[in-house]
Amino acid sequence: MDQSLASTRGSEEDSVNVVGRQHHCRRDSSYPMALVLDLPPGLKGVAELVVGEQHTAPRIGSGRIRVLATPVMINLIEAAALAAVENSLPEEHQSLGTRLDVSHIAATPVGMRVRATAEVVRVEGRTIYLKVRAEDERELIGEGTHERVVVNLERFDKRVQDKAKLAGSR
Repeated sequence: MDQSLASTRGSEEDSVNVVGRQHHCRRDSSYPMALVLDLPPGLKGVAELVVGEQHTAPRIGSGRIRVLATPVMINLIEAAALAAVENSLPEEHQSLGTRLDVSHIAATPVGMRVRATAEVVRVEGRTIYLKVRAEDERELIGEGTHERVVVNLERFDKRVQDKAKLAGSR
């Protein structure tokens, strides 16, 4: 499965090859950094893990029972979302999680495999909306929605560095 960027950088339109299909990310020429994403609904990503002691609620600090911790399930869901969209973004851009609404409805014991999936539902501006699920070898353990916003890495890093300088001056 080729999910590499195939583009001519610096043009008005960047072509992206995702799972054998061409998609386009356009830059609005009236504002050089404005980005219009054209990610199709249905793009999917998957992340898996086998639950180990390090993934349990007591180790993470989110409970006392030796089962998959909710924060670890959330991390796996975010990894699936990254797998769904990151290779489809233009160079110098990345998505950041901004909202996650999930239920964790079943426990998963140590030793069992968990698989998280994320599917793009729609894109509005720079925001990507995804449907997410997590399942273990027996059943659905969690599901919900996730939102990610696409940022320019250079501009984002500058804002973070400026904020760090401000915090350091206190």
